[in-house]
Amino acid sequence: MELRALHSEAKPLKIAALCGSLRKASYHRGLLRSAIELSKSSVTGLDIEVVDIEPLPFLNTDLEVDNTYPATVEAFRKKILEADSILFASPEYNYSVTAPLKNAIDWASRPPNVWADKPAAIISTGGGFGGGRAQFHLRQIGVFLDLHFINKPEFFINAFQPPAKFDSEGNLIDESTKERLKQVLISLKAFTFRLKGKDC
Repeated sequence: MELRALHSEAKPLKIAALCGSLRKASYHRGLLRSAIELSKSSVTGLDIEVVDIEPLPFLNTDLEVDNTYPATVEAFRKKILEADSILFASPEYNYSVTAPLKNAIDWASRPPNVWADKPAAIISTGGGFGGGRAQFHLRQIGVFLDLHFINKPEFFINAFQPPAKFDSEGNLIDESTKERLKQVLISLKAFTFRLKGKDC
């Protein structure tokens, strides 16, 4: 059987998607919804699941008992461990990542570090630089966690420059931005297979 046929029959890559914004109508949630739609149409072979970080308690090692974590934390860590790669939708707050996202990152980094050797990508939107400084900080954090980020294409979008990128409910409506997001997913897919030692 040809290699391409083998891959077409293989299980899709499991992508754990994390949104750094807790706001229900946030543009970053809209980006992830669009990524899921793209994975069902034009970028096949991906199974993107948004992993909710809102229920996680604030990191407190007093909550670690007999080398176990609270149930919500254990469930979150399991999702990260089982993922083939990670997609971060990261807003920029004060030149950095948001508190909820940093909290999630820290919980999953507790021993054993379940981020280790995961391929990852970052998508951001907002005003000004479109979240680029938060991405730079997240990449710095990833160095210590052994996360391997794709370098290109970069994806940080100014949400407020015309044409309109999102509707009033936070859904991505700009086709050129969707195409850029598609290229991120293609790159993440290829990089994930590359780290696994396989062809995509």
